[in-house]
This record gives sequence, C-alpha cells and structure tokens, in this order.
Amino acid sequence: QITTLINHKDKPKRSDKTLQAIQRVGQAVNLAVGRFVTVGEAIANENHELKEEMSVACIEARRAGETIAQLTDVANLDHPESDSHITIFTDKTGVVKAARLLLSSVTKVLVLADRIVIKQIITSRNKVLATMEQLEKVSSFQEFVQIFSQFGNEMVEFAHLTGDRQNDLKDEKKKARMAASRAVLEKCTMMLLTASKTCLRHPDCESARINKDGVFHRMRLALEQVIEIVTDSRPNGENEMAPISIYSGIKEFKNKVEGLRENLYFLSKENLSTMLEVILEHTEDFTDSAYTSHEHREHILELSKQAKMELEQLVSVWMQAQNQKTKDLMEDLEVAILKTCQCMNELKREVHSAATSLAADLLKYHTDHMVLKALKITGVEGNLEAVAEYTCKLSEQKEQLVEMCRLLRHVSGTEPLEITCIHAEDTFQVTGPQIISAAETLALHPSSKIAKENLEVFCEAWESQLSDMSLLLREINDVFEGRRGEKRVYLSLPRPGKHNANLKALKPVKLDTEEQAKIAKLGLELHLLTSDVDSETEKWQDQENEIVQHGQGMSSMAYSMYLFTRGEGLLKTTQDLFHQAEIFATEGTKLASALHALSDQVRDDDKPLLLLEAEKLISMCKQLQATAKASAQGKSATFTKVDACILKTRNVMTLLCQLLPLCCKLLRKNKAGNGCLKPAPPWKEDRIRTGTNARTPERRVDTFGIKSLENHVTNMTFLESK
Repeated sequence: QITTLINHKDKPKRSDKTLQAIQRVGQAVNLAVGRFVTVGEAIANENHELKEEMSVACIEARRAGETIAQLTDVANLDHPESDSHITIFTDKTGVVKAARLLLSSVTKVLVLADRIVIKQIITSRNKVLATMEQLEKVSSFQEFVQIFSQFGNEMVEFAHLTGDRQNDLKDEKKKARMAASRAVLEKCTMMLLTASKTCLRHPDCESARINKDGVFHRMRLALEQVIEIVTDSRPNGENEMAPISIYSGIKEFKNKVEGLRENLYFLSKENLSTMLEVILEHTEDFTDSAYTSHEHREHILELSKQAKMELEQLVSVWMQAQNQKTKDLMEDLEVAILKTCQCMNELKREVHSAATSLAADLLKYHTDHMVLKALKITGVEGNLEAVAEYTCKLSEQKEQLVEMCRLLRHVSGTEPLEITCIHAEDTFQVTGPQIISAAETLALHPSSKIAKENLEVFCEAWESQLSDMSLLLREINDVFEGRRGEKRVYLSLPRPGKHNANLKALKPVKLDTEEQAKIAKLGLELHLLTSDVDSETEKWQDQENEIVQHGQGMSSMAYSMYLFTRGEGLLKTTQDLFHQAEIFATEGTKLASALHALSDQVRDDDKPLLLLEAEKLISMCKQLQATAKASAQGKSATFTKVDACILKTRNVMTLLCQLLPLCCKLLRKNKAGNGCLKPAPPWKEDRIRTGTNARTPERRVDTFGIKSLENHVTNMTFLESK
C-alpha cells in the first residue's frame, strides 16, 4: 500500500476515482498501523522492562500512519492551493518522510517483540531445567508424580513456544537444527519418565542409574541447542564449524572451475588444488570404510586419481592462457574445464551410489529387529550371558548404522538433510548404549514390569529412527535425481510454438503486478491443495500405482500454475499457463480411466460411488480444457481466462484430495491394495511441517507430541496409583 502511494503517477488532471482510490489506500494504511500498534502496546504493558522503548516506537508509528491519512485526505483538496493545506499532490516528499518513519518504527516494534519472544523461550527453558534438577534428586514415587506433572506442563509450554519459533525461522539450516532438537526432547520426555521410575524401583542398580543419567544429559544438550538457535549464539563465543560434505565441496569446486571462463585471474592454482585435496580427503571416509564394497572402493580411487590428472591438465592450459590468450588456447581451456567437471560429476555419482546402496542393504537387513526382540526375551528370562551376547551384536549394528549416517551426510545434497543425517548419527550413537543399560537392568530384575516397560521405550526409539532413515534415504535420492527443491518439473511443460501451430500467432503475455495481486488468494489456495495431494500420495505404499502416478503429475502441474500466479517458475506467459491447463485436464481424464479400471476390482456396493466421482472428474476436466482452448483478445479478457483456468484447476484439485483417500480405502476394504496405506512416521510429519520441503512455508509447525504428552500428564497420578 505504501509503495502504491509513493509510486502513483502525478497527472495534471485527476479523476474522482483516482482521488478516492488514493484516499482509500491512505486510510487503509492508517487502520493497519492502528491495529499493529494496539498489539504492540498490549505487549509493552505485559513487559515492563521494554515498555518505554516499545511505547515510543508505537507512538512514532501511529503518528506516521495519521500523517499519511491526512496527506491523502480528499477533503483537503477542496481548499485552494494557496492555502496552507498540504496533500500528497502538493508535496510528495511529506508522504515519503512519513513512510520512512513508519517503516522505521514498525521495524523497531518487531525487533522489540522478537526480543520478548526470545526471553519467553529462555525463561521457559530455565523452568524446565530447574524442574529437571528436582526430578533427578527425587527419592519417592509420590514426590516424583507431583514434580513430573509440573515438568510435563512446562515441557508443553516450551513445545508451543519453540514450535512457533521454528515456524518463523527463515534459515532452512536453523529450522532443521531446531526440528532435530525438538525431536530429541519429544522422545526423551517419555524416556525420562520410564528411566526415572526404573531407578526409583531399583535404587541400587548401577545400570538403571546410567540409563537415567544418559537421558537427562541428552535433554540438557537439546535444550542448550534450542537456545543457541534462538539467540543465534554459541557458548563461550565459539563459531559453529559446519562439517564439509563431498557434495558441497564438489559444487564449490566446479563453480570455481567454471568461473575461469569469465575471469582467468580471480583465483590461484593453489586454491583449486587445495579444494580438490579436501574433497579427495573426504572420499577416504568411503575408501577406508569396512562397509564399502570392493567395486565401489576401486571406482572411487580411480576417479580420485583421474581428478588429479584432469586438474593438472587444466592448470597447465590455464597458465598458458593467462600469458597468451589465443583462440586455440581458449578452446583447449574449455575442453579442460568440461573434462574436469565431468570427472567430478562421475565421482559424485560414485560416492552417492556407494552410500545409498549401503544404506538400502543395511536398512533391509535390520528391518526385522531380531536383536531387539532377542534382548527383550533374554532380559525377561534373566539370562545375563545371553543378554551380553546380544548387546555385542547391537553394538556392531550401531557401528554399522553410525557409519551409514556419516556416508549419507556426504551425499545428502542439502544442508537440512545433512543436519538430519548428523541427528540420526547422534541418535544411534546414544540410543544403542541406553538400550544395553536398560536390557542389563531387566536381566538383573526379570520380574520388574517397569524395567520391561523401560526397555520397550528405548527399543521403540531405535525402531522409529530406523524407520526415519528409510524416509531420509528416499529424500536423498530425490535430491540427487532432481525431484526436490523446487517442485518436480512435469515432463510435458509447454514450449510455445512446439505443441500448437497457432501459438506462433499469439503474443505471449505476462501478468502485471496488479493482476498477480488479484489472483494471489486463488493461487495460494491451489498451493495448499498441492500440499494436501502430495501428503495423500505419500501415504500409499505402492508408489507405482497408476492412480498415484497421475495424482503426482497433476499436483506437479498445479504447483507450476501456482508459481505462475507469483511471477515465478517455468510458466513465463499466459499462453504457457493455458497449455499447462490443457495437459492438466488430459492427465485428469487419464486418472478418471484409472478410476474406471479400479471400479472393476471393488465390490458392487462401492462401485456406484467410484463411478460417480470418476464422471464428475471427467466433466470438470472437459470444462477446464474448453476454457484453456477458448480464444481471448485483449488484456482484460486474457486475465479473465487466466482466473477461470486457475479456478477450475483448484476445483479439480479439491476433488482429487477427496478421491485419493477414497481409492485407498476401497483397495484396503477389498484387500486388493495389500496394505497400500502406511502410517506416516513422526520424522516425516515434522519434515513436511518444517520446511526441509521448501514448498510449504505457510504451514504452521505443530508442537512435538503435545497432545499425547498432555494426556499422559493428566493421567499420571491414576497410572501410578494402579
């Protein structure tokens, strides 16, 4: 609104419509400022230490808003120019000054409010820490129940505050770190309960004490990391040293090499040599690993040797080109650049293959959880010798999984996924010994129900992390294959003049800023629907199912159309959009055919509902196709057609959101899906809400396990008395 006022064109003649529009904008700014300041003043009244600063900023903002309203007041124009009344038309600098003051004061209010939020999180953390200290020293069940109830309520409050903060973070790396810390706190809250109860039941048991101490220590580290992220600081002023992955190293190295095309002098040959040395040093994590296959090890060593040779050749030509810039030398340099980059791509592909194939094999091998089952059985039997045998096997399994996480981090492709790999490595590293101490406690006290329950909790955490690793592996493969980051590109994206001979006669048109603003709400609705459809398709076990494939394709195209409403993405003109709408409608018709095929598999009483939905889909797709093909002459008619295409696409996506769960339900009901629907693990839900998927920033971050924690705290006394 302020930009509109500042940028309005000064014209000698001003229509009543223009004057009223400017006045409306001025009043809207003033009203918006008034609402904003009211909230700021309420915050100031609740926080006395910042009340004075906040009040001053609010007064400045209110004054600036009122000034803008006065300068845009049409009533002032009734007075002659000689009068002392100043308006936006007689003195535009007045509006500019007021706008600057407004933006400055609003920023100040936001910064002060942010300081208050940070203080709330730190205060909440301190309360949690204080209660944890009490829990550590407790010596009776009755006292423990009372303090844990208080602790549970404090953790719920902390969860709400950190969840909101995680949602507000713009840095994807910080967001991923916050998600990891909150995941630790979620799991450790329940571990703390059973570990503490076991320690109270068996106060002289050393393994029970070790088990409990491990949980408290991990929770304190997670709480500390949350505060580091929130305050953007490190203890003792240390700088965070981000571990370098092979992927990021290769990416930076290639950028430098390709930069030689533009500038032969912007870096030294020593710099390039050092960068390659660091990358090859990291490949030793693969070649030295006992879990890397002989074939992968040999290929990595060969490619490392080749990379050194290619760089030597590149440096040689590069040095010559610096002294004598001939055409032949520049061509030789281009060839050397291409060969060096190709070699690095092959090295990247090889380490990716080594890491992901190892991960897939390990996850498949450990999917039956045989060692955990054996520990539970031998623990209940009180067989200390057998427990010792299986704890050794679990330690071996832990080492394998830790190594797997380290190698996956090198090929994860994005910083958030790197952080998730580091978090997974820490989880296996810590949870393994905790399972062992819990199993030893059960073996020493085989009749103890609480010791058995405690072991179950730690085993569930291990199984949950293994399940998360399968999802993480899929994410890493998606990044490598280009199916993540920006929404997966649909293969049939329009190319004007390629698919339709008539397109050449049409002038490509883009939406202007005003039209984008008008269609923004509709575009946002479409965006949210694509997220819902993606969420539904990811629940299907069989990702190759024809219905899922069509649904994913339609979601991808709808997302491209949403990006068009923002002036982004691959659809650059309205003609691109119309062609995309045609392809979207065709894909919808194919989905309807798949629904007809499914109707032959379901029971007779379910068939009419499915056929009805299929016919509805066909009808809607035909309408969209007709709209997309209709001719539109002129700016207004073109925008109306764009609006209609987006609206009809949104309606189809709404129907698709209802169809996907219905189809899976019918498949389950008729036992044709063979378990097509799978429960979404907690990590997956958190990943979707936090933005490792960059597509859904509008979604709110849910707080970790709050509902279950609240219910648990409520029923705590009753459970303990039983």
